[in-house]
Formats: sequence, structure tokens, C-alpha cells
Amino acid sequence: MATSIETKTSLFSASVLDQFTNFFFSFTYITIGLQLGFSLIVSLIYAEISDNLGQNVFLNFFTGKYHKPVVEQRIFMFTDMKSSTEFAEQLGHIRYFDFLKDYYNDLSDAIIENYGEVYQYIGDEIVISWDLNKKNAILNSINCFYAMEEDLLKKKDWYLKKYDVYPDFKGALHLGEVTTGEIGALKKEIFFTGDVLNTTARIQGLCNQYPTDLLISQDFLDKLDYKEGFEINHIGKVPLKGKNESKELYTVQKSRNI
Repeated sequence: MATSIETKTSLFSASVLDQFTNFFFSFTYITIGLQLGFSLIVSLIYAEISDNLGQNVFLNFFTGKYHKPVVEQRIFMFTDMKSSTEFAEQLGHIRYFDFLKDYYNDLSDAIIENYGEVYQYIGDEIVISWDLNKKNAILNSINCFYAMEEDLLKKKDWYLKKYDVYPDFKGALHLGEVTTGEIGALKKEIFFTGDVLNTTARIQGLCNQYPTDLLISQDFLDKLDYKEGFEINHIGKVPLKGKNESKELYTVQKSRNI
């Protein structure tokens, strides 16, 4: 079109079409097209891998952070959907799959906004982790739980309309030392080992016994400097299933005036 205007000739004249054809097959145009195409393909591959592994996990693979196992201090949050067995029976396995997919998607924003890393999806359970040495990791982890609750609550009517059930959940927060590294031959993943995971799972299993949706350990509470906005009540030293030691546990609720 620019050539047509400059030469004051028809857009479909032979001279204009010849210049367009020459430019279209020129080395400059082909080079630009290849560069743009390559950039698009790389971006799509990165986005797909990042979605499947998690952004932080993919970056850790890419940088080789865990090629050799390292010892870290980490926070873990185990969440478990309430009444999930009843929901599965009521919905059937196909609708229940869609239900879980929507549930996980609706929790994603809260996890990302609070810098959590999804370690595992185990049925209706989610295991989320934070590096304790990262800034505000403790506050981010507890805020993540309540942000997840709030995001689901906003869609309560939608869930009831679509599935006739609402996916409420409970959780536990604990922290400690883990060994982190890459593991697997056919399928590699970043793997955590340490007693903290087993302990967090056991604490989460006690949620039904107390009037709260969130339990935290003494270890976690000791690191929580900013306690305003939370109602924290001491339960006592509680024995954990399958473990010799007991843990000082606390119920946590968000203050109603917050």
C-alpha cells in the first residue's frame, strides 16, 4: 500500500505487485519470519512445560539447582477436601474429575499470588511448599490458605449450581528440614524427603477433631512474627498417628474484623 501511495498507482498494478512479491521472498522478510516463528514456538513450549511442572519447578530444572541433593528449610501446607468421598459417589467419576479440575484451577491464583509451589496433587489433596529463607515465606503460607478459602467462597453459588456440592477444605502448616533433589529415571521430578512431610500429613489428619479448618505446629508458630489478624488457640501436646513423638498444636482462625 505504501508503494501504491508513493507511486500514485493502483494497488493491483504490476509494479506494486512485483515489489510486494520481491519483499515477501526477500532474505530480510524470511529471516524476520523465522525469528518470530522460533520465538513463538519456544514461548509455547515454555508455557506448556511450565503449566505441567509449575513455573518454579521448571526454572529449578532449567538452572540445575537440584541436580545434586541439597538440604533446605521448608514450609509445607497439606490441604484436604472435606467430604470428598461422598462427592465422588454423588457425582460419578467423570463429573468428579471435572469437579476436581475446577477446584484446582480456582485455587491456583491464591497459590501463585502467595508464592507457593505446588509439590503434589494427591487425589483431592494438595501439597504446597515454600522456601523458609524466602522473604515473608511464613506470612505468605498462612495467607495462602485463607486466600484459597476466599476464592472458593466467591464461587460457592457457581459450584452448587453446576455440581450441587461445594468443595470446602481443611489444612495444616508445619516446617522443617528436608533434602531436595531430582529423582526418577523415566519421569524426573523434584522430590523432598524428610520427617516434616510425614508430620504435616499427620497434623492435617487431626483437623476434624478440632473446631478449625487450619492447624499449625509450634515450630510454625515460633516463626510467625506477625500474629495480628489471626485467632490462635493452644490445643496442647498431641500424639501423632504412627509417630513416637507428640507435637504442640494450635488452631488458627482469621479474625472476623479483618
